[in-house]
Amino acid sequence: MLERLPDASEYEYGTDTGQVIRVRITVDRPARKATVDFTGTSPVMKNNFNAPEPVARAAVLYTFRVMVEDNIPMNAGCLRPIDIVIPQGCMLRPAYPAAVVAGNVETSQHVTNALFGAMGALANAQGTMNNLTFGNAKYQYYETICGGSGAGRKPWQRSRKPARREVTRSKPTSPPASRSCGPASTTTPARSPPSRPSCAPGAHASKPRSPSSPLPSGTS
Repeated sequence: MLERLPDASEYEYGTDTGQVIRVRITVDRPARKATVDFTGTSPVMKNNFNAPEPVARAAVLYTFRVMVEDNIPMNAGCLRPIDIVIPQGCMLRPAYPAAVVAGNVETSQHVTNALFGAMGALANAQGTMNNLTFGNAKYQYYETICGGSGAGRKPWQRSRKPARREVTRSKPTSPPASRSCGPASTTTPARSPPSRPSCAPGAHASKPRSPSSPLPSGTS
């Protein structure tokens, strides 16, 4: 897909908070590599629209996989030919105690729009996620719902009706992106062997009830 990108392209995406996401994409054709550089992006601000670095990396992974237009495995190898530059202290690489609660549901959409804009692939989508949540003390459900995608250069993108698109809650952040921010390991809970009913004669025979014993509640 690198052959379809220009040698260099850039995009500036302004947000409602006044912050700006700048991205420049350069392609090294002999090396078959690309560099995605967010230099010039606004610094960390005193709001919660700062996004942890793995969020920006996940957005890069998502947009480049979309541009491949084929089914490829989701693993760290997808990012091997892509160098990602995120300056320390910018809103896409904050440090504690910067607030980041809106980074995943809002800023991720801004980064995605900026990347597609730099590639000249898609017009901006909604640029936000709507939140749906319900549950009780034991079970909770949380979902982020995006708006439709913008018009694209492909014929099927010009007439497509709005659909839920762009880094939504279809799957959690990829494990390779999560591990990039520090040591991490995954564990699989051990499962107890399924219990099997006894086949011994009389094992399931009902026990006789004494005439004087009370019936269980709700029976007659």
